[in-house]
Amino acid sequence: MNKGRLLAATLTIATVALVVMGTLWPNQSAVALAGGNSFLRPSSTPEAVVTNLAQDIGRQDWRKAYSSLGNKAEFSEADFLRDLTGSYPSLRTYATLDSFELRPLHASSSDAQIQLKMHWSTVIGTFLDIRNLHVVKNGDRWEPEWPIVKETRVPPQVIPVNYLRWDVIYRGAGDDWDAQDVEVPHVRIVDMHPVERSDGVVILGELLNEDAVPAYVSVKATLQDKNGKAIATEGSFDKISHLLLPKQVTPFFIPFRDVALADVGSVHMEPLATLVAASADPVIEIEDQKFNPAPGATLAGELVNQSGQVVSIAHVLGTFYDKNGQLVWVADQYIDRALLPQIPVPFSINVPEDIARKVGNERTITTAYSSGGF
Repeated sequence: MNKGRLLAATLTIATVALVVMGTLWPNQSAVALAGGNSFLRPSSTPEAVVTNLAQDIGRQDWRKAYSSLGNKAEFSEADFLRDLTGSYPSLRTYATLDSFELRPLHASSSDAQIQLKMHWSTVIGTFLDIRNLHVVKNGDRWEPEWPIVKETRVPPQVIPVNYLRWDVIYRGAGDDWDAQDVEVPHVRIVDMHPVERSDGVVILGELLNEDAVPAYVSVKATLQDKNGKAIATEGSFDKISHLLLPKQVTPFFIPFRDVALADVGSVHMEPLATLVAASADPVIEIEDQKFNPAPGATLAGELVNQSGQVVSIAHVLGTFYDKNGQLVWVADQYIDRALLPQIPVPFSINVPEDIARKVGNERTITTAYSSGGF
């Protein structure tokens, strides 16, 4: 009994100590835990008020976050919410704040400039939102000013569309077709080679839909050792355009973590295709595309939605080639805001510095998910 009481007392003391430590030295990454107690700090420094603001945003306490702003008279709480979550369904709408970072840029006795980096988590990965906040002193308190970003409104208009569309009629249960059904689309791998990176092996390649019908595609790769024994099998997931219209080409990128290229004897590739109904709308044009060389290499440009639909999620895929036309890299970016008709939205795809020095030309494609028209 005494041992049990001693153990309970020890656990109680340890718990209290951890709570005190957590209160005195909070971890900013804990912002992602929705609900529960927050680690709010007194608003006595610019860093403290920005930390409190980020934590309120992380808990999706929009009213409290908005009320703490020093420039809230410039926009409504609804505008503030739309800035963070989007006016239309997009990645922002369903994202949660995973963590944040603060970087002081300037400070005086009456104002300060702090950079807030917010890492948002989504079902397809993370995206970074960087805001430079002006923080001003009001009496004995500091108040952050939010740099609002208002989306451009689309004026009422008529947008004519003229696009190809494919519908599929499958064999029904009562149809007298025996085993006959619509044939699976013919797809072919037109390029493939492995590349060794610091974290493992990457299989790069391109896949062609050589049929006259649309296809939903994926690629599976199996690495085999020099004795023909399988090392690992992985499939393409995000760095590929899964929907291919007739004669379209998509890159693919399949990573194998913790695998050395010297251990690989051969690679077995398996392209997969399924017939699906599809259309060529929405059309997303790529404008002002430019490759910015190393250091800090990027492929940048603008996406313009030519349709009358709201594109909820746009995925940009960049395929990079050397001067001889050899594929050297595949990279991508998901756009976190919805694409409205005729409104340009910038994109910027990062390219590793060692790869960027090999790039001679590049090709960019987009895929999109639309939530519907206006």
